Amino acid sequence: MEEEFINPIDPKKVAQNPGLLPYAHTVGGFIIKPMDKGRAKGLAVQAMQEQTNLQMKQIQQQIELLAQQARQLQRRVELSQMIYNADMNFKPLISHIYHLYNRKDESIVLSMIGPDEWGFSGHKFNKFLATVKLLADHTWEILAENND
Repeated sequence: MEEEFINPIDPKKVAQNPGLLPYAHTVGGFIIKPMDKGRAKGLAVQAMQEQTNLQMKQIQQQIELLAQQARQLQRRVELSQMIYNADMNFKPLISHIYHLYNRKDESIVLSMIGPDEWGFSGHKFNKFLATVKLLADHTWEILAENND
């Protein structure tokens, strides 16, 4: 015959649903604090704003870079048109460097001689405009430009 089990713990001191208690129900249990939902939401919103601000800043930098590249490309096109309308007594070769000048009569000329290569005689041009390099797509890369 089995003996009847007698629980030594007083039933008045035992929780019926210990997992639902707002505090630790055993000596080794950890402290359970109710979550401050307003603070948690505030921190989440702050983190979201910081992340989106960072992403917006990156997009803005990309936009500025694209705008700068578009301006450079537009300048290359303008300069290429100016060069192809200029006087040149030779056929420009791809990857060679040339120099663009403005004559005294305001006509434009492309030269193989740079502004510092004229020697003692000087040059017959009014103004140095740019040092350029012919690219494979027949546009011109601006290596140096006179911004006066």
